[in-house]
Amino acid sequence: MTHPALAPGHTAVITGAASGIGLAAAKRLAGMGMNVCMADRSAVALRHAAAIVGAGKVHTEVVDVSKFEDLRRLHTVAAQAFGAVHLLMNNAAVGFNPGKTWENHAGWRELLDINLWGVINGVQAFVPGMIEQASPALVVNTGSKQGITLPPGNSAYNVSKAGVKAYTELLAHELRQVPPGWVTAHLLIPGFTYTGMTGRAEKPAGAWTAEQVVDAMIEGVGRGDFYLFCQDNETTREMDERRVAWSAGDLIENRPALSRWHPDHAEAFAAFMKK
Repeated sequence: MTHPALAPGHTAVITGAASGIGLAAAKRLAGMGMNVCMADRSAVALRHAAAIVGAGKVHTEVVDVSKFEDLRRLHTVAAQAFGAVHLLMNNAAVGFNPGKTWENHAGWRELLDINLWGVINGVQAFVPGMIEQASPALVVNTGSKQGITLPPGNSAYNVSKAGVKAYTELLAHELRQVPPGWVTAHLLIPGFTYTGMTGRAEKPAGAWTAEQVVDAMIEGVGRGDFYLFCQDNETTREMDERRVAWSAGDLIENRPALSRWHPDHAEAFAAFMKK
């Protein structure tokens, strides 16, 4: 089933739309007959992306999602171009590593302003109008498995995506309290996905394509799923579920934080994954 918000003539607004998952979403939604408003930081990249999307009604807008005024402007532009907004996809993110938890205050601030505050800015700029238009509508915020299991390597990115998870869960609950429930929120959770953020010239065999992630998103919202949990070619759903369960067990069993990577718990984790 396809969600009623994703219908021909309806409008999708996508941030981070010039590449990766955002561009794949723009192509897929335009192919479904939707109007697409593509937002990103680079005018040159947007022009190239819009040419790729091609058919249908496409509008591009240069936007810095860390600035609330830019998202308010994007809402105004989208409404003027197409009317009601039926899908808001807060997808813009950066993946650079600013350093350890006690390092590079400016770098941490930059990443969180984009990855977390970009989502908050988008919701606050668009959702009031989406509620008022009284028609089926979706908010999809792009999170990450790294925001759930917090693997060491890029603490700032993990914190930003953990924040997106919590914020989207709360958003979904609060929208359920707004009768008659036209607007719903959903958390897109990609796994290992080949995008520009991976920094590799060729797609690794273990990675999904951005198009596969978007397929999972469309199918998931059609089922009414909140957690749009994606797989990849090297991690099964069962493996993901056990990793999530182990992470939750750290708190329940009072293990050291991130015990999955703690040498004293390596054997126990390996045995847990084999069950």
